[in-house]
Amino acid sequence: MDSLAEALLSGATPEELNRHPVPDEYIAAHISAADVGMFDGVADKDVRKSIRVGKVPMPELAPDEVLVAVMASSINFNTVWSATFEPLPTFNFLKRYARLGGFAARHDRPYQVIGSDAAGVVVRAGAGVSRWGTGDHVVVSCIQVDDHEPATHADSMVSENQRAWGYETNFGGLAHYAVVKASQLIAKPAHLTWEEAGSNMLTASTSYRMLIGDKGARIKLGDIVLVWGATGGLGAFAVQMVRSAGGIPVGVVSSEAKAAAARALGCEAVVNRAEIGLDGDPTPEKTIEQGKRLGKIIRREVGEDPHVVFDYVGRATFGISVFVVRRGGTVVTCGSSTGYTHEYDNRYLWMNSKRILGCHAANLHEQAECSRLFGLGKVSPILSGVHSLAETGEAARLVQTNQHMGKIGVLCMAPREGLGVTDPELREKIGAARLNPLRKL
Repeated sequence: MDSLAEALLSGATPEELNRHPVPDEYIAAHISAADVGMFDGVADKDVRKSIRVGKVPMPELAPDEVLVAVMASSINFNTVWSATFEPLPTFNFLKRYARLGGFAARHDRPYQVIGSDAAGVVVRAGAGVSRWGTGDHVVVSCIQVDDHEPATHADSMVSENQRAWGYETNFGGLAHYAVVKASQLIAKPAHLTWEEAGSNMLTASTSYRMLIGDKGARIKLGDIVLVWGATGGLGAFAVQMVRSAGGIPVGVVSSEAKAAAARALGCEAVVNRAEIGLDGDPTPEKTIEQGKRLGKIIRREVGEDPHVVFDYVGRATFGISVFVVRRGGTVVTCGSSTGYTHEYDNRYLWMNSKRILGCHAANLHEQAECSRLFGLGKVSPILSGVHSLAETGEAARLVQTNQHMGKIGVLCMAPREGLGVTDPELREKIGAARLNPLRKL
């Protein structure tokens, strides 16, 4: 471990940290451009074969950037996409970004440090950074934006140059250090451990935008919300937000174990997808039958059709979502883990005045508001397991094969779990027993 890291872990002051040099190399989970094509014609694209953990060169810091010593990160599904080089190799994103020139050119390298979540400590700030400084405890937004672009100041998620950090950029969070724009930083919730704080922002803030924010479905007291994959990284946060907003969450899961977890999260009703015959490729006839079956179960359990359907599953479920949501209701989507080409019967959309709403990640204000909910104890982390940085491939494999619930955390520079709490009184007030409900299962 380098001297800067050793000083940080020994409790050095910001002044002392600034006296230690930034290392020339650091340890990171990364993928290699030389491996693109390794899974061509392979049925099981095992991410353990493509994710490497080792030393990479330290990049130069731009004036508007900070260097964060990453204490903990987590696995998101975009980590799986990166490591399988699908739907296209992320090195294409890096080359496109590099064409902008200047500091952007650094991102085009024969490797990519992956990971779109992080919690850690600022150890250097660029000359143009005034809000953040060495020693600050932060969590990192998953979105990088160009704050010189006018659209960014209305809603950065519709700006042309927003990028998913650690997926469409280099130098991501599954590493000892991460290079991020200062405009990505949010103060770390003081009552959370590093691994708890490092597992939230991408999925929690996406769920916030989809359900709570003014760009999303804007659920209200009494709304029935159907949540596909209710124990996944997105779904588990969605269930909590619906419950905290006074709504009625109805979860769809894939096993009885996950059904128990969904109830623990707050689902008022839980549907095992086997009950609706959700298997194989959807056809128009199957979709209508499955929708009728699901609608009957929901009405039996909660009395009405859902006002909102929360769908990130994609091709396998989207036609059912459009069918099952009530007249005037909204289907909100942020992804397509089972396929991007969706088919649905448009009669059930237009003749019933339904809406389809697309959401992608969240802007910085939405992320800050989401983080505030953690500080208030309205939303809890959903860790189900924590791995070391060396085990990043194994952790990503769990997500790839859907053998996880909630979020899988990764300790980066933190030597063990349970560190990073700077407000133990708040943790006690919120109740440590309420945190990570999935891990207890």
